[in-house]
Amino acid sequence: MSLYDKAFINSELSKPTSIFGLRLWVVVGIFVGVIIVLLLFLLSLCITSRRRNSPSNKRKKKFEQTQTLTPAVSKDIQEIVHHDAIAAVDHRPPVAEIQIDLGKLEHRVVFSDRQSSGESRATSIETPSCGGGSSVPSLPEVSHLGWGRWYTLRELEAATNGLSDENVIGEGGYGIVYSGVLGDDTRVAVKNLLNNRGQAEREFKVEVDAIGRVRHKNLVRLLGYCVEGAYRMLVYEYVDNGNLDQWLHGEVGDVSPLTWAIRMNIILGTAKGLAYLHEGLEPKVVHRDIKSSNILIDRQWNSKVSDFGLAKLLCSESSYVTTRVMGTFGYVAPEYACTGMLNEKSDVYSFGVLIMEIISGRSPVDYARPQGEVNLVEWLKTMVGNRKAEDVVDPKLPEIPSSKALKRILLVALRCVDPDAQKRPKMGHVIHMLEADDLLFHRDDNRSR
Repeated sequence: MSLYDKAFINSELSKPTSIFGLRLWVVVGIFVGVIIVLLLFLLSLCITSRRRNSPSNKRKKKFEQTQTLTPAVSKDIQEIVHHDAIAAVDHRPPVAEIQIDLGKLEHRVVFSDRQSSGESRATSIETPSCGGGSSVPSLPEVSHLGWGRWYTLRELEAATNGLSDENVIGEGGYGIVYSGVLGDDTRVAVKNLLNNRGQAEREFKVEVDAIGRVRHKNLVRLLGYCVEGAYRMLVYEYVDNGNLDQWLHGEVGDVSPLTWAIRMNIILGTAKGLAYLHEGLEPKVVHRDIKSSNILIDRQWNSKVSDFGLAKLLCSESSYVTTRVMGTFGYVAPEYACTGMLNEKSDVYSFGVLIMEIISGRSPVDYARPQGEVNLVEWLKTMVGNRKAEDVVDPKLPEIPSSKALKRILLVALRCVDPDAQKRPKMGHVIHMLEADDLLFHRDDNRSR
């Protein structure tokens, strides 16, 4: 090529164009660069497509699809996770985390000591050894539990119409409960635990260990379980009359079907169930989440304590210090929330709040009420102190209880929520107070003073 041709080409390439006044060689360079980028992009798409169609990725995709079948967390429960300064017990710095789901005014409080490596630890539950030796590090493998019946996933899907939304009878922070009918026409409640950061495995092992061998008329019975892939399911007896929360706070009309006698029967039955957990088992079981929605009601208005996912097993006359304080806002004992000190007196406090809820028809915490009435415990204490005990009774109650009966049950409730945990009665003593005649009750009260 002659020098003349080179000069001509250079002059042509150096001419400005109509594209932002850029020179022609700049425009040509940009065009070539775009073509190169497009070619690289198409090449990467081809490679990605081949990888997706490989057999190993097909298996992975199929597994991920089965994982997504696990239902999403219900918004009926609000979970708050907070890390307390008590984490010094664990000698590791906690990581603060707060989760809030908006919905019904029910707050689940969880003060957690979870660290970056805590998820693997959360899948094993320590069972206390009550013979003075070291504690067993974890439960045996699920296949070696040895009680309850094994159900296949196919059985439970058939029983619940494929885990249909129409069969949902309850939702919580860790699972969804479905009604179902087994092949032998037995009605059951199937709890599908949410595979939420190892929580499904944790709650599964706790519930099976806590109530797998328990038989009591005031405790919901665990019939069996299912472990397949990512699924963890618990199969309970079906209690066919809803839960206490629905009957106290649901749409029941101007007059509640819960008469005074029915309410007292529910209170006494719940007390007997808790007394069995605290005093009839070794190691004893601390429920940690006594509340109205966890009290199931049958057709004869008998109560059954349910949902043992937060339960803790303790040896007799012992307490447990934890950095993971769990329960439901309004029911949690103050010393447990502040210090992490857990024993059966924590359940006694929650039971006292439950009594107040049953008598008054009010939620433990209700921000819709005027200031001074938001906290049920403090409001009821004030009303009793001002000699207005009759005014705390649920206005939907069909009949007014006698003054003696009202004072008796209020006294039991107030003793259960005593700020000093040591002064709270044991559940066996609570049953004695509920069943004793007036004379014996007053003597017991005077002796306690």
